[in-house]
Amino acid sequence: MKPKRILIIGGVAGGASAAAHARRLSEETEIIMFERGPHVSFANCGLPYFIGGEISDKSDLLVQTPESLRARFNLDVRVLSEVKEINPKERWVRVFNHQNNEEYRESYDDLIISTGASPLKPPIPGIDHPAHFSLRSIPDAEAILDWIETNKARRAVIVGGGFIGLEMAEQLQRRGLQVAVVEALSQVMAAFDPEMAAWLHQELKVNGVDLRLNDGVSAFIAPQADEGHQSIVELKSGARLPADLVILGIGVRAESQLALQAGLETGKRGGIRVNNMLRTSDAHIWALGDAIEVTDFVTGEAVMVPLAGPANRQGRIVSDNIFGGNEIYAGTLGTAIVRVFECSAACTGASEKTLQRLNLSYEKVYLHPASHANYYPGGSRIAMKILFDPKTGKLLGAQVIGKDGVDKRIDVLATALKSGLTMHDLEALELAYAPPFGAAKDPVNLAGMVAQHVVKGEIKNAHWNELDQVASNQQVLLDVRDEDEREEGCIQPSLHIPLDELHERMQELPRDKEIIVYCQTGQRSFFACRQLALSGFKVKNLSGAYRTWKVMQEK
Repeated sequence: MKPKRILIIGGVAGGASAAAHARRLSEETEIIMFERGPHVSFANCGLPYFIGGEISDKSDLLVQTPESLRARFNLDVRVLSEVKEINPKERWVRVFNHQNNEEYRESYDDLIISTGASPLKPPIPGIDHPAHFSLRSIPDAEAILDWIETNKARRAVIVGGGFIGLEMAEQLQRRGLQVAVVEALSQVMAAFDPEMAAWLHQELKVNGVDLRLNDGVSAFIAPQADEGHQSIVELKSGARLPADLVILGIGVRAESQLALQAGLETGKRGGIRVNNMLRTSDAHIWALGDAIEVTDFVTGEAVMVPLAGPANRQGRIVSDNIFGGNEIYAGTLGTAIVRVFECSAACTGASEKTLQRLNLSYEKVYLHPASHANYYPGGSRIAMKILFDPKTGKLLGAQVIGKDGVDKRIDVLATALKSGLTMHDLEALELAYAPPFGAAKDPVNLAGMVAQHVVKGEIKNAHWNELDQVASNQQVLLDVRDEDEREEGCIQPSLHIPLDELHERMQELPRDKEIIVYCQTGQRSFFACRQLALSGFKVKNLSGAYRTWKVMQEK
């Protein structure tokens, strides 16, 4: 039997993973990988940290080289080789070699498309300028560093408040530049809900970043010779931001043009359509990574999720299936994390915005537990938002933001989501505990407990965005914090009875109105709600309490 011949278009996470796994499945198969850039397998997620100097040696970003892949896996890796055409009928690709400017064809038995995604570049006047950069590759990072050094750049404007935008804001400030972040939406990090993104807005401002929200770019203007800057970013509000360097972090678009020209099916957003085995509409062509549409694990809709982790797993699945496997890609959770100065922000599963858009039933809770035992030094509070099915208690999504322990909690929650666990299951999880690392009731356990109260009907919640609807003749707000906490700020109008005085002062509360109770983080107000409910009052607990409400007042 003739050995298989597999061609792979594109390296980095997905393509390189597919190639290496294919070799582990077959020694006889000929495997050729084409990469139009100079590096076949590099850590593109590490590029901002190379620019900021946290990663000092460029070689640390090179996961594999053509030489190492050839030596270890006997792969034929061809860099600076761009595939220009796919012919599915005759099963060949046309390749342009950028080193010698020659074209040639290679035939295949199976073809894997791992072309990734390219930065969006909208038709904004003046966008093409030597001082304007996108960041997707090592040469991009080197060009940015060279520009900063050569032009003694002092001011940077970052267009877009997504992962790359916020990472670059942190790292350019680390290099000593003054940084502004411009975002056309009302929040950074669109994957998060607004009241969670508000914590990131705070962190950016505290660290001196000039954050401009709800204000897109209308034009890039060339400055006058005596103005001393390379570019001026004009916003739709009319504001003008001088810049020596502009980073375009507006988003990415699937590199699916090759597939489209070959007649393969693509989706509404331009991603290559694949089945659950990652096969395209052609039986001999497979696709993976940022170039494809995937199924959202929670909602079932077709989405584009450009993340390295899923791309790696997809590479293994494709190779298994090429060699007769029956591996299924069950969908993407969208689990992700970003560091913004001293703060980490992570999410998994569906956001409230997504659930609302799809008209799916859900309930939510907020909590602000300590990252580890209160009595152990160095802890800090984390903000958590948990979304779940109100009938079954099944986890639908989670967002976690804080200075410590965020990665640990989001990984547990992502595992729970993948496993179909409920709020009861979260409450019952047995997680590692010692004072430096957590608490006897871990924040994940607490999230399950808080949500369980809602699922069981033990408590009804009010939320931060409902307080301006409080009708004084039907509802009252009750603050059960201590006096010193109230003096530092409160929600007005509200009554004030500290929790420890509630038993003795219940007669001060109206029985003909609904009472919305709040404290600083939600625990004391829950205790108060139970006391009041058992005494015959109509009550709701303000989920997320004063902390969640306050961060939205400061956004």
